[in-house]
Amino acid sequence: MRYDEPGREPSPEPSSSIPASVLENVFDDPAHGEPGRDRLAVHVVWELLLLAGLGVLAYLLWAEDPAALRGDALRSLLLDAVVLGLLALAAGLTLRTAAVNLAVGPVAVAAALHVAEQGDRGVGAAVGPALLVAALGGLALGLVVVVLHVPGWAASLAGAGGVIVYIQQRSASVLPQGDYDPERGALHLFVGFAAVAVLGGLFGSVRAVRRMVGRFRPVVDPARRRGAVAAVVTAGAFVGSTVLAALAGMLVASRDLAPVAPEPGLDWTVLAVGLALLAGTSAFGRRGGVFGTLLAVCLVTVLLAYARARGWTVSRWGVGAAALGVGLLVTRLVEAYGRPATGAAAEPVPAGDARIGGGWTAPPADPVGDWPPAVPRRPSESPVDPWSDPGWENGPRRWDADER
Repeated sequence: MRYDEPGREPSPEPSSSIPASVLENVFDDPAHGEPGRDRLAVHVVWELLLLAGLGVLAYLLWAEDPAALRGDALRSLLLDAVVLGLLALAAGLTLRTAAVNLAVGPVAVAAALHVAEQGDRGVGAAVGPALLVAALGGLALGLVVVVLHVPGWAASLAGAGGVIVYIQQRSASVLPQGDYDPERGALHLFVGFAAVAVLGGLFGSVRAVRRMVGRFRPVVDPARRRGAVAAVVTAGAFVGSTVLAALAGMLVASRDLAPVAPEPGLDWTVLAVGLALLAGTSAFGRRGGVFGTLLAVCLVTVLLAYARARGWTVSRWGVGAAALGVGLLVTRLVEAYGRPATGAAAEPVPAGDARIGGGWTAPPADPVGDWPPAVPRRPSESPVDPWSDPGWENGPRRWDADER
């Protein structure tokens, strides 16, 4: 406070005395998460570990089969990475909004079956209707999630069941009918996927975008609605997720390596969600890295190629389960060390956690005032003459002198 003139009210200090950290967080709404900027150091450390693991596996693959990293084999490897990358992007997009889409695997298989059957009609005639149906299906799922305000995993699991019914209407594998070979442009497709993954991660690291994308993540009670912005973002993420999954299935059907089997596709879902978690995306939504998706997809792609070179039989279920297990540990690290520093420093301690003894803490007791006197004190304003006290009289009592 500052006094300008005698007798006048003190004037407040100028705004320049307010700490910069307070001004930076003043517009953050606590209803949408802790105020402050998410820390990215944990993502940098984890992505460096992914890069190191990718380098080791690439060296092992080169030492086992150098031809796997040259010519047609390299183009096939790049296209494998694009397929896995599209599925990882599809799962990671909805994971960022805290409403994961578990229908990405069945959607990819259904799109692959459709393109394999209709490929002889041309790329446009086969791809256009499939993408339109995927977008409408994703919009329907998104509306169910945001209007009813239910978990995304539950709604998308119901949607996956409906797509599996469509898949099971075919009793035999379908041989692709088209003449488009995506391996001829495998390098361009991989560069496109890498650009989308990295640019999406950079865009998602912006503080305002990060908070907006993660608004559907509950911060108090999951029953509370998160607002119109959260609803629009979540519904849009479901549309983009199903479209990306359909594109992945179309690439599988266009490769003409083998007939497309009418399988449920849930193993693709497990692998896609596992890749998204392995990339550093939190299972609770909002938080994620920059290069994690690209590195995790390349790591798993090279791992599968190395397993084939060694003659090992590796199941997508097993790889997906392992990626999920490691990804859950990464989620714990991301949530613990990626939260805003202001929220981590000022974390409240629940009242029920106050404990005594053994290094535990207890709330301080209220200060105790002076004890009240045992005998009431006489008021000081009315002093008593000690000579008028009956205890000082030597003669008989007054009532003894009365007439009997």
